[in-house]
Amino acid sequence: MNKPWKNPVILALGEDGGDVTIDTTEAASWAMIEDWPTEDGPALDRALLVCAAVQAGKKTDEDARQAFIAAAVEAGIAMKK
Repeated sequence: MNKPWKNPVILALGEDGGDVTIDTTEAASWAMIEDWPTEDGPALDRALLVCAAVQAGKKTDEDARQAFIAAAVEAGIAMKK
């Protein structure tokens, strides 16, 4: 769950809209739990479930990365991928 992603995702989630680089499934999980601008949504819920499935060995880190990107799009977060 803490293995680096091949392609990090850079989001405007930092203080004053600064960029934050998310490069592991664990970092993605924490970002969605702690820093996300919305508390619910289908893509967010799915991304959190996929991250948990990665930890259980049932999904890949790339699955988590793609679900995380979908959740960021849903939340309207500016991103570079």
